[in-house]
Amino acid sequence: MKKIFLAVILITAAWLKPALAQNNQSPILTAYYEVKNALVNTDAATAAAKATELVTALNSIDMKSVSATDMGAVMDLQRRLIADSKYISENNDIALQRERFANLSVDIFKLAKIIKLTTDAVYYNYCPMKKSYWVSDNPTIKNPYFGKQMLTCGSVKETIK
Repeated sequence: MKKIFLAVILITAAWLKPALAQNNQSPILTAYYEVKNALVNTDAATAAAKATELVTALNSIDMKSVSATDMGAVMDLQRRLIADSKYISENNDIALQRERFANLSVDIFKLAKIIKLTTDAVYYNYCPMKKSYWVSDNPTIKNPYFGKQMLTCGSVKETIK
């Protein structure tokens, strides 16, 4: 019985290790948070650069670790996330970046529900003025859609623990 328990722990650790970076967070989520933070700061150039990093991270999803039942959903999310990230990376208009970020955020949250992207909590926040969501590593609201104009507008709607 102890051998089976140990084997399950080792298999789980081996499966999570490639998905999670040293800080217990996947490069996908790290890059997404950096895009979000750039939008909070109304920094289009940094948002574009970090979106390029997000494309790279999304291309590195290890599909071997995805279950057969989730494979189709993950591949579809990956395709859409890459398209939205590329759009943000190729645009220096903050309004256009924020518009596409809304789609990116919904899909990143869906991906986080399927693939373990972090061992920490993931907060799904909602902006009633924009009628859009975003993902955060912190329950404190910092709205990426309006920056300093409405920095604390929004609320946490769901949490993945």
